[in-house]
Amino acid sequence: VALKRMLNFNVPPVKNSTGEPVWKVLIYDRFGQDIISPLLSVKELRDMGITLHLLLHSDRDAIPDVPAVYFVMPTEENIDRMCQDLRNQLYESYYLNFISAISRSKLEDIANAAIGANAVTQVAKVFDQYLNFITLEDDMFVLCNQNKELVSYRAINRPDITDTEMETIMDTIVDSLFCFFVTLGAIPIIRCSRGTAAEMVAVKLDKKLRENLRDARNSLFTGDTLGAGQFSFQRPLLVLVDRNIDLATPLHHTWTYQALVHDVLDFHLNRVNLEESAGTESTPAGARPKKKNKKSYDLTTSDKFWQKHKGSPFPEVAESVQQELESYRAQEDEVKRLKSIMGIEGEDEGAISMLSDNTAKLTSAVSSLPELLEKKRLIDLHTNVATAVLEHIKSRKLDVYFEYEEKIMSKSTLDKSLLDMISDPDAGTPEDKMRLFLIYYISSAQAPSEIDLEQYKKALTDAGCNLAPLSYIKQWK
Repeated sequence: VALKRMLNFNVPPVKNSTGEPVWKVLIYDRFGQDIISPLLSVKELRDMGITLHLLLHSDRDAIPDVPAVYFVMPTEENIDRMCQDLRNQLYESYYLNFISAISRSKLEDIANAAIGANAVTQVAKVFDQYLNFITLEDDMFVLCNQNKELVSYRAINRPDITDTEMETIMDTIVDSLFCFFVTLGAIPIIRCSRGTAAEMVAVKLDKKLRENLRDARNSLFTGDTLGAGQFSFQRPLLVLVDRNIDLATPLHHTWTYQALVHDVLDFHLNRVNLEESAGTESTPAGARPKKKNKKSYDLTTSDKFWQKHKGSPFPEVAESVQQELESYRAQEDEVKRLKSIMGIEGEDEGAISMLSDNTAKLTSAVSSLPELLEKKRLIDLHTNVATAVLEHIKSRKLDVYFEYEEKIMSKSTLDKSLLDMISDPDAGTPEDKMRLFLIYYISSAQAPSEIDLEQYKKALTDAGCNLAPLSYIKQWK
């Protein structure tokens, strides 16, 4: 809703207006692109009058009679580039939207450029959008994706991190969370564990919210923002937890559809990229091997199959794909049968009565065609994705890993020794083996004795594992 409002020049879109949308250009940076792409498809952008969407730092031609909506981070280089656009008189008018709040000094830079370029009247609006987070599902969002190396578990727990770096990471996290609550239009009750990074984030966020509320006139949580019920009694609870409490879970091999796709395939911002395996047909000797095609699929909220089955165990998903395929084939056969009846020879009574009866059926069949095609597209998509996942499961014995790790984590008896699992050359990649051993190490009540540990280390090294993670976890424990 916030994005659509921004693309409509910061006016809430009117529901039943028949007027054409105003044609406009959308200019974003990489951050803006990541925020928009999981939420709005190209078609939806077009419906809102966006004819072109371009990256800020690409070479752009002047389009003098079109308004431009900018959606960028307020960084030095972005501001410089925007000032350059003003000087070059690229567009008719400029709506500048910043993903997170812009500082006073940078605003003055833009103002000076506008005066210098004699373009003050063309800068229509400048808005802080507070949208510095990426929404992947109705109930899930993540923080900045572009520099995720800088804001991650690893970044916070590096032994050589400096205080200033830590401050920067905390500020980034706080800024994104603040943006989220502004967009939600609600002020949370914050709970966190003491003495951890979570507490640092909580204290900073609390301070930022209070400072904003102190100035009643300019507060983001009063007035006609998106969520109007600010000071209601129901405030959301924000729980900040440190990953250290439960380090085994992210290492765990999973068994549900979405988690498997995320673990074994290249899955990023709700889009999965697959390499199609080259066909099995034999290539003549000496011919070049076929190039692997890359395909990408969007797994979004509009994909009904994904919504229904993303949390299901993998075997159920495979069954459901099969059922969908069968029901699709039945519908397709029905359409074919009707077509053949339509080409009836001879004009006898029977045929004509059959014809009128079938006309109604055909009409309904034709009207359901778009639905049928969409169904076919989803079946193909999930057949391909599920097949790719299945190849990984088979080649790496992921089902064995999943069951074994479940037993370790629930402390039930193990049917096979851990050493056998690690030394089995057919089971999994070195990384799989390392993950398994780390889960065992984290979950065991007392650490294995030195003699046992040496044995495990040797087995892991023989399997081609890098032992660095183990020494980190040992120290951590």
